[in-house]
Amino acid sequence: MIGTARTAPRPRYTHVAIALHWLSALAVLGLIAIGLVMSHGDLAPMRRFQLYQWHKSVGITVLVLSLLRLGWRLIHRPPPLPATLPARERAGAHAAHALLYGFLLGLPLIGWAVVSVSPFNLPTVLYGILPWPHLPVLPELADKGAMEAVLKQVHAWGAWILIGLLLLHVGAALRHHLVLRDDTLRRMLPQTSPPSGSSP
Repeated sequence: MIGTARTAPRPRYTHVAIALHWLSALAVLGLIAIGLVMSHGDLAPMRRFQLYQWHKSVGITVLVLSLLRLGWRLIHRPPPLPATLPARERAGAHAAHALLYGFLLGLPLIGWAVVSVSPFNLPTVLYGILPWPHLPVLPELADKGAMEAVLKQVHAWGAWILIGLLLLHVGAALRHHLVLRDDTLRRMLPQTSPPSGSSP
């Protein structure tokens, strides 16, 4: 029940939360790899265009997954942080998670805005199958080139900040697992036989 899910902490994340987390992680890593290659690689124009289309598709996927994760988290209370964690580290963990969600939602939206305001007005077809609309208003702007340049810079800098946040996130998880030796990482890992009382 939703009321129980909101009030009763769980020793582990739910199966849905775990699946959404790792799907998001794989999508974000793919997104970063594609973005770096298409931005800095020595590619033929057609290959760069193909990677650009994949980048758009995976970016929208990350946006959808992040919205699903946020919605699931709002109605399914995550397990509490270890009781031994100092208050400063507890506050830092909450702040880092909030920043991660902000960038996982914000960067795809900015990328969507870049595509929408582009003077080339290229259509977006997710994975070559699903047509995806432009954001409203932006395609009708008078000076679209200048706006596109600004949004591209914001998107690029945001991507580097996100990479830094992800490294911090991974480092913190490994510290909990290898140094503090608590169950912070294990409760987000898939398991074949869930403990009694766990729920989807």
